[in-house]
Amino acid sequence: MHTIAIAVADGILNFELSLACEIFGAVDRYELLICGSAPVRADGRFLLEPDDGLDRLARADTVIVPGWAELDAEPPADLVAAVRAAHGAGARVASLCTGAFVLAAAGLLDGRRATTHWLYAEALAARYPRIEVDPDVLYVDSGSVLTSAGKAAAMDLCLHLVRLDHGSAVANAVARRLVVPPHRSGGQAQFVATPVPEPQDRPLSAVLAWAAGRLDQPLTVEDLARRAGLSSRHLARHFRSATGTTPLRWLLTQRIRRAQELLETTDDGMDAIAAATGMGTATTLRRHFSRVVGVPPVEYRRTFR
Repeated sequence: MHTIAIAVADGILNFELSLACEIFGAVDRYELLICGSAPVRADGRFLLEPDDGLDRLARADTVIVPGWAELDAEPPADLVAAVRAAHGAGARVASLCTGAFVLAAAGLLDGRRATTHWLYAEALAARYPRIEVDPDVLYVDSGSVLTSAGKAAAMDLCLHLVRLDHGSAVANAVARRLVVPPHRSGGQAQFVATPVPEPQDRPLSAVLAWAAGRLDQPLTVEDLARRAGLSSRHLARHFRSATGTTPLRWLLTQRIRRAQELLETTDDGMDAIAAATGMGTATTLRRHFSRVVGVPPVEYRRTFR
């Protein structure tokens, strides 16, 4: 049983705390604990009684630090020390939104690339100059230390952790239960002009659904543009504005996620999976899969079957 410990103290943000509880609590393979030194107030209003003390963080597999409200002051020393000790004991530590300020105070982000909500990225960089702050991405995975931007991006990071631990099928099941997209790449833009397509963007919404149902085919940007009734240049511009990424990158992400599902749920060989995901050949599948996921398809299947 993988233990997820959520570190809390007065000044913690309720939204990030709640979404972490909702996501990790939906997976029965996790033991979920809320750890704090005393009853705390989230958002200054909600009184929360922790399950255990902060010293429990050092025995957790993963420590989650939700968003932090009091950015003008240093985080509580006992919280910072407990998070530092947990990482030193081998725990994976992830911050949601401004929880990055707690990780920074603990020294866990020194010399690392990290992110936080774009509104506070400049403050984080100014206060902790040894951190390479990237204000443009949804989340950053540095292995044992992960950071996310705000709100929806915090949910993306939590789903990313579920996917790392238990595979794409489990993460997708949680996303379906929450009625949210199952995957957004950490490198996707943190701020986009139109996060949710407006009514006039129905051609784009329709073409995304059309393409998702045809991942076994060698689709091109021209195919998508033709389906949407737009020029390729106009489609690319429209796509970037609405989703924060490019048509080809979106297509590749969908193909990789489909390959993950097939590796987890079928005994199909690499050639069959390559054909079903529009990759063409097993060699192409292995190359793209290893680059995006970080491990070869065979190793991924061995881990999540």
